[in-house]
Amino acid sequence: MRVFLVSLLMVNAAGLLASQEIVDRIAARVENDIILLSDIRVLSRYQRFLDGKSETDAHILDRLIDQWMVRTEADVSRFPHPSDAEIDGALERLRKSFSSAEQYEVSRKQSGLSDSQVRGMLASQLYLSNYLDSRFRPAVQVDPPAIEDFYRNTFVPQAKAGGQEPPSLDAAHDLIQEALVQRGINEQSEKWLRESRTRLHIDILLEGGSK
Repeated sequence: MRVFLVSLLMVNAAGLLASQEIVDRIAARVENDIILLSDIRVLSRYQRFLDGKSETDAHILDRLIDQWMVRTEADVSRFPHPSDAEIDGALERLRKSFSSAEQYEVSRKQSGLSDSQVRGMLASQLYLSNYLDSRFRPAVQVDPPAIEDFYRNTFVPQAKAGGQEPPSLDAAHDLIQEALVQRGINEQSEKWLRESRTRLHIDILLEGGSK
């Protein structure tokens, strides 16, 4: 009887491993770490939850590799993780971005995400974005002509296109300045990520992924 049970467990384990290999497999190796197909699936569901659609697996994998680079550097520098209050605030803002609390729950359930997964994604987003902000914000300079140009050529046309009367330049100054700072942070982050990739050993195993 004992031999039969051991054999049964071995067969079941082999079956589980075989099915897991089909459902989940290594999508990429980055240095000594791995990114799994399940990681891509979770981010894909999160994108559908937010936007109603998701990127291709290859694009999502690129994002996960970028996240790995940022997270690794943040961890090495012992950058502080977001507090529960910060995560609560981000979750509240996310809920308010939906038409109602009911719509939020419907969309979340349709995407297949649990409450803890949504909270975990928000915590990760905050950690990575806070680190990039801390690293690159001091180097971003926004001068008055850039603010005036953005106001005249972007801010005002967008407001009018939405049927709104644009506020004065003085009233919109701080908002525009922060938008331009964020754009500068994004540009410097993208440049840093491109340069960092050239120094990493990355092995893409996902079919259709970029090498």
